[in-house]
Amino acid sequence: MEEPALIRIYIDADACPVKPEVYRVAERYALKVFVVANAFMQVPRSDLIERVIVPEGPDVADGWIADRVTENDIVITADIPLAARCVKKGATVLSPTGKLFDDNSMGMALATRDLLTDLRSAGAETRGPKPLSRQDLSRFLSALDLAVVRLKRKFQAS
Repeated sequence: MEEPALIRIYIDADACPVKPEVYRVAERYALKVFVVANAFMQVPRSDLIERVIVPEGPDVADGWIADRVTENDIVITADIPLAARCVKKGATVLSPTGKLFDDNSMGMALATRDLLTDLRSAGAETRGPKPLSRQDLSRFLSALDLAVVRLKRKFQAS
């Protein structure tokens, strides 16, 4: 009998507010989690959770994740360019608010990001992301659970 495909979760961890929620879901489903950051970060002691510290530098953590991710994996990030790279590789990509990044949503997300970057470079003040609400956390947990269930079904069917 063929071994079922391994589902892994990659967290773009430097500014990720939902790490504890990811750990709980990963524990429930016995999934491997890579917590990728460019500085030391506390993670729970678990064989399922691996802390990955990458060198300082722009997009080093993003590159580490994008180089390893496959269609079997889930990526948690608010970084639009990283999300686009991972979607292109077939991964399931979720924002910390539970928004699913996919082929249909990436164009608009990239355009919005570029527009805000242009506005900031022209001197406009833009707001950062809002703090996560209970609804955001609930939406994230539902989206992550659904993503895991869909991937498990996909692999059971193949």
